[in-house]
Amino acid sequence: MEPIRCGWCSASDLYKKYHDEEWGTPVYDDPTIFEFLILETFQAGLSWITILNKRENFKTAFDYFDYKKIANYSEDKIEELMQNTGIIRNKLKINSAVSNAQAFMKIQEEFGTFSDYIWKFTNGKPIDNKPKTLQDVPATTPISDAISKDLKKRGFKFVGSTVIYAHMQATGMVNDHVEDCFTRKEK
Repeated sequence: MEPIRCGWCSASDLYKKYHDEEWGTPVYDDPTIFEFLILETFQAGLSWITILNKRENFKTAFDYFDYKKIANYSEDKIEELMQNTGIIRNKLKINSAVSNAQAFMKIQEEFGTFSDYIWKFTNGKPIDNKPKTLQDVPATTPISDAISKDLKKRGFKFVGSTVIYAHMQATGMVNDHVEDCFTRKEK
């Protein structure tokens, strides 16, 4: 018998696996946080399943999300990415991956780790919203607004409040698994 999950993930086995194993699980390591940040910025205006379906292609194309390498991408590398049919070929988003990698490292210099920086917005702990239904899950919050504003001030692109709230969900800064989701019993 299938376990009860949040309603948004029933479309595919890939979605279910992501929901069951990653979404809402706290992430404190910079490489994974950066991966989700890049994926979320590419997702802006698209569905998350589109990004999940291309995730492995993104990993390969973007040097396994090595932000130190991405920060130094040349125009030739950006053009190569623009020709890669396995990813989202949006020049603004590809360029933002480069500038976001550079800004990411500046935050690391200032705070020690990007994780220390971003988790300070929640006092280092996940926020459990305990939504009863999907309708109770917000698209943005005052915290995602604050993070978005601060990241933009630091030079990040494609980091509106909705993108940041999705990032917070993906990295477990917030737990928005609905009340009857089986993961609530496991986490």
